[in-house]
Amino acid sequence: MICPHCGHENIAGADVCDECLQSLVDHGVSPASSHVERRILENPVTALKPAPPVAVRPDQPLQEVLSLMVERRIGCVLVVERDEIVGIFSERDALMKIGDRAAQLSQEPIGDFMTPNPECVDADASIAFALHKMDVGGYRHLPVVDSRGRPTGVISVRNVLAFLTQEYALAEE
Repeated sequence: MICPHCGHENIAGADVCDECLQSLVDHGVSPASSHVERRILENPVTALKPAPPVAVRPDQPLQEVLSLMVERRIGCVLVVERDEIVGIFSERDALMKIGDRAAQLSQEPIGDFMTPNPECVDADASIAFALHKMDVGGYRHLPVVDSRGRPTGVISVRNVLAFLTQEYALAEE
């Protein structure tokens, strides 16, 4: 849906423009045409069953964080200071920023390799809104925060796929 006020492209079903915050109601937003579309537009991110966040400090050594990710079998950790997310460190960061130098860099702080100031999504935001953020930003993981901005979970592409699989199965019944 292109905003008639500012021209920003918004996700279908959005009530308000992400860019200018003007109402999009009655401006050509097409209603959801399927059960799955309705569920994505109507359900909050919490319906994706976000994983509890695994948090590390920015000064923790790289080797500690990598070991934690392997032990927990997770694709990312949140880098947190005083209950505030300051970064995210993911498998992609490990591959692109560290590569085969992990042994050499093992005692360096994770803050040197994290992606700072990651996009986050409110727990009560719609799944469609979260999907839009993930798509536009190219993210496979998205931190979920409460109304105060404190981390409450992390959603991943796997959460989305599990939700879609379940909804398609229900739609077929």
